[in-house]
Amino acid sequence: MEFDYREDLKNRISDNIQSVLASIDEATAASGREKGSVTLIGVTKVFPVEYAEAAAVSGLKDLGENRVQELVPKVERFSSLGIDVNWHLIGTLQKNKVKYIIGKTSLIHSVNSVELAEEISKRSESNNVTTNILLQANVSGEESKHGFAPHELKPAIDKIMALPNITVCGLMTMAPIETYEGEAREVFAKTRVIFEDLKSYTGLDSWNVLSMGMSQDYKSAIYEGSTHIRIGTAIFGDRSQYKPL
Repeated sequence: MEFDYREDLKNRISDNIQSVLASIDEATAASGREKGSVTLIGVTKVFPVEYAEAAAVSGLKDLGENRVQELVPKVERFSSLGIDVNWHLIGTLQKNKVKYIIGKTSLIHSVNSVELAEEISKRSESNNVTTNILLQANVSGEESKHGFAPHELKPAIDKIMALPNITVCGLMTMAPIETYEGEAREVFAKTRVIFEDLKSYTGLDSWNVLSMGMSQDYKSAIYEGSTHIRIGTAIFGDRSQYKPL
């Protein structure tokens, strides 16, 4: 019998999705949260579009990309196939690339400056759409990570909330690679406190997304209130064999 690569790929990814979903349910129950309160985003960074297709036909409704040049062709491919998913831009977004993704994303997770928010607002207004965004918070304080320092968030939000055609939905953060056990959870716990404080501060009904947790630390993120986790390796496998565009 001829080996069907796509069928084998779909089965493998489907099994991985079910395994991660079961783990999410376990962590959600253990933390006293309601089942279904965590959204799983499959991150297809550098993987061929077939991997994203396999995840979508396996029932995964949220997919994420780090780079604009990878997101756009996948969105267009899905549109041509009539596959409907929510696309998330989770990586660093440069202002000069905003124009390429307006109207193509369900949520932009990585707004790390007022100037970037202004560009998203301007492009959204000119395209007559409203774009959902998260503010990226650098709670760990690492110089290698982008985002607002905790003390910068309120002044930034004051300016961003006044911009037209964008909806601020919450925060995104990344934990450091752990140098001691529990380090990631400490960062997630701090982020949750900031998130709750800002929810009261803004009074926004839309402020309900806390995006934190990846393959290596998503259980800790769920325990600390994450609503959206960004999973690549645990679903799609080792990406080292692929080169980014």
